[in-house]
Amino acid sequence: VQLQASGGGLVQTGGSLRLSCAFSGGVFVNHLMGWFRQAPGKEREFVAAIKRSNDFTMYADFVKGRFTISRDNARNMAYLQMNNLKQEDTADYFCAARSNTWLSRNLDDYDYWGQGTQVTVSS
Repeated sequence: VQLQASGGGLVQTGGSLRLSCAFSGGVFVNHLMGWFRQAPGKEREFVAAIKRSNDFTMYADFVKGRFTISRDNARNMAYLQMNNLKQEDTADYFCAARSNTWLSRNLDDYDYWGQGTQVTVSS
């Protein structure tokens, strides 16, 4: 399985970005998808996850109401829509896949990782 994250960039506080994650080399619908982020000098942390069938999502408290995770099983894509961005959202964002039915906030539970896409939120 290979994951390719994209869509990062520089945005002002209050702005929006949409991150994309392209999945290949496996059966997409057999994997739940997650997004994590890592700010400079900090540990990687959970952001959001979505089940295989698109019917259940989970978010970190600090992004609830601002970020939306989604997936398109026909296109083998996962997305993270980020609205009302804050400076503290600045980080490298990673998509991850887990070949299991249970959502998890634990990065060790994810089997595959993409490279990061950088998000910088300026004042």
